[in-house]
Amino acid sequence: MHAKGILMLMIKNTRFLFFLAIGFAAQGCSSHYELVGISRSRIVIDSRYDQHPDAAAEAFIAPYRQQVDSMMSPVMGIVARDMDKHRPESEISNLLSDILVWAGKDYGEKPDFAVYNIGGIRAALSKGTVTYGDINDIAPFENKIAFITLTGRKTLELMQQIAHNGGEGVSHGVELVITKDGKLVTARLNGQPIDLERNYRVVTIDYIAQGNDGMPAFRDGTDLKSPQGEQDNSRFIIMNYFKAMHAQGKEVDAQVEGRITVCDLNDK
Repeated sequence: MHAKGILMLMIKNTRFLFFLAIGFAAQGCSSHYELVGISRSRIVIDSRYDQHPDAAAEAFIAPYRQQVDSMMSPVMGIVARDMDKHRPESEISNLLSDILVWAGKDYGEKPDFAVYNIGGIRAALSKGTVTYGDINDIAPFENKIAFITLTGRKTLELMQQIAHNGGEGVSHGVELVITKDGKLVTARLNGQPIDLERNYRVVTIDYIAQGNDGMPAFRDGTDLKSPQGEQDNSRFIIMNYFKAMHAQGKEVDAQVEGRITVCDLNDK
């Protein structure tokens, strides 16, 4: 049985046990059963589960595998290195933020910078071929690209919120220095301090533009543009970028480059 099949069966079993527990709790008045606790553990699903396939599970999955594989296997491009998410800054969060800025031209926009929430990145990238399924795993939600204007004061407030979160995905040109306990020390954009008297055009996803994920400064933004077509979904924008780079014979790459750094004020 393939790892993805194992994962789906585990999800189903976990849901069954959860609802079974809830059922027992609901019958507390008429049964001696009592829910005393719920616990969980993380199980890594990888190729080890493919070494001893279960025949019955294989037979169950077989009718669906060809259709799913045909949808998920088309190659979008090549990635130059392994990329995973981590705070305060990571290769994949840098990449996705830069892709949002890159997409601005297709919407008649020239954003000053981008924000992509770390929590919205749901998978890593492995060096080599990147498929439709890989990108779908990274951005599985129906989030749309969104452009919004923030005043300089709200932009600085946003940077403070990013610091409080321990870091988020930000595009090239953003330079934040934060403390270990989530305080903003300095904020610069393209080498300049944030100008409190000007406006900044920001590109993100609509979920974040609504002020979610610990970034409520976006709620005071203006001139929101967030088209809601399927092609405006973040996953398709990411795919478009990979396909464009692939057509040019380029590998997709990104590195940690000091967009967000953590300092210890005691060292200053």
